[in-house]
Amino acid sequence: MFSENVTMEKVTLKRREQNRLQVLNEVNRGGISIRQASMVMELSIRHTKRLLAGFRQRGAEALAHGNRGRRPSNKIDPSICEQVVELAKYKYKGFNQQHFSEKLEETERIPLSRSTVRRILLKEGIASPRKRRAPKHRRRRERYPLSGMLLQTDGSPHDWLEGRGPTLCLIGAIDDATSEVPYAFFQPQESTAGYIRMLQAITLSHGIPLALYHDRHSIFEINKGKVPTLEEQLAGKRPQTQLARILTELGINSIAAKSPQAKGRVERLWNTFQDRLVSELRLAGATTEKEANRVLREFLPDYNRKFMVPAKEPGSAYRRPQPDFKAEEIFCYKYTCVVGLDNVVRLGEQRLQLLPTAHRQSYARCRVEVHAGLDNSIAIYYEGQALRTRPAPLDAPQLRRQTIVPNLNKPKPTVPDLSFNPWRQWVHR
Repeated sequence: MFSENVTMEKVTLKRREQNRLQVLNEVNRGGISIRQASMVMELSIRHTKRLLAGFRQRGAEALAHGNRGRRPSNKIDPSICEQVVELAKYKYKGFNQQHFSEKLEETERIPLSRSTVRRILLKEGIASPRKRRAPKHRRRRERYPLSGMLLQTDGSPHDWLEGRGPTLCLIGAIDDATSEVPYAFFQPQESTAGYIRMLQAITLSHGIPLALYHDRHSIFEINKGKVPTLEEQLAGKRPQTQLARILTELGINSIAAKSPQAKGRVERLWNTFQDRLVSELRLAGATTEKEANRVLREFLPDYNRKFMVPAKEPGSAYRRPQPDFKAEEIFCYKYTCVVGLDNVVRLGEQRLQLLPTAHRQSYARCRVEVHAGLDNSIAIYYEGQALRTRPAPLDAPQLRRQTIVPNLNKPKPTVPDLSFNPWRQWVHR
C-alpha cells in the first residue's frame, strides 16, 4: 500500500504517478504488454512508449512533471505584494479595492487587476472597507385566488413606434389571478387623466376591483413633506391626490409597491409587449397615437386568449356598480371653490356664472364642489345638487391679455437705407 506521496531520490510522486510507476515496472518485467499498459493508464500507446523510454533512461524522475518545483513565470514578486500591503495599510487606507487598484496603476505604476489586489489583501487579512448588505431571500408569491381581487397597474414610456411617430406611454393593468389585461391604451405621457380613464373603462366593462397595486408615483401618493391645508386640518382629512380620492370613493384598496420586483407581473407584461406589440405596430405600419390604439384594441383579445391562466377559484371578485352609479361624477377632477359676491366661480382661466334656483337665489360666499371631466366639461355641485351655469363675462385682466391678430394683408412700411447718408459719413478732424 503506497502512501499519498513517496519520495524517491529527491523526486516526489503523486498517487497517479505512483500507479504509473507500478505499471511500467510490470512492462519492464514482461508481465504485461505496452498495449495493456496504455489501457490501464488510460493513455495512448505513443505516450506510453514515451513514458517507458524516459523511465528506462532516468528512472522514476521521468514520471514527474518537468515544471515541478520551478517558480511560475506569472507569479507576482513578493516585494510587490509587500508594497501593495504597505500602501493599503497607510497611504491608501480606506480605499475600496477597485479604487485602490486604479490608484496602484495610475500613481504607483503597479498594474494589477482588482482580483489580484483583492487576493493579496485578503491573504493579509485586509477586508474591503465597503460594506454590502447581504442578499435578501426572495420567494415567488402565490397568485390571488379570484379575478378582480388585485390589479397591478403601471405606465411604460417607450419608443413603441420605433421612430415612425411620437414617443408614447402605454398605461394598463393586469389581473394578478389570471394575468388578464382588462384594459390598456396609449397616450403621450403618464398622467393622472390616463389612470382615471383606465379605471373608468375597467369599472364599466368588468366591475370595481378590490385592490390596486401600483408604484410610489406622485400620481398615487402625496409627498410626505407636504403640509395639509388649514381646511384639511380642521376637517381631519389627509391630503390626497385626485386618483387616490377616486380609489377611496370606489372602495378600492390602494397598495404601493416598495420595489419594481414587488409588482413583477406588470413589469414582465411590459417586457412581453415591448417585443410582441412593437412587432404588431410595425406590421400594421402605425405612425400615430390613434393608429397605435387601434392596433392595441385588436391585439389585447388575442393576447389574453394565449396568456391568460385559470384562477384558483371559480367566480369573480369584481363588484358591479349600483344602479344609480354615475361615472361622470366619480371619474373626474374635483375641486372646492368659494363663490364670489357676483355668483361667479373661478377655475383657472374659466369663469362660470351660477344661475338662481328654486332653493336659493344667491350662492355668494358658498363653498361649492367643481367637477372637471376628462372631456373638459365642468359641473358645479352644492350639497350634492348640480347647479345651472353659463359662461361669465371675462375679467378686465383677461380682456387685456387677449391677443390681437395682425392683418397679414397690410403691406409693411419700407424703411429707408441711411447707411450712405452724407451726415453719417462725416468724421471729426
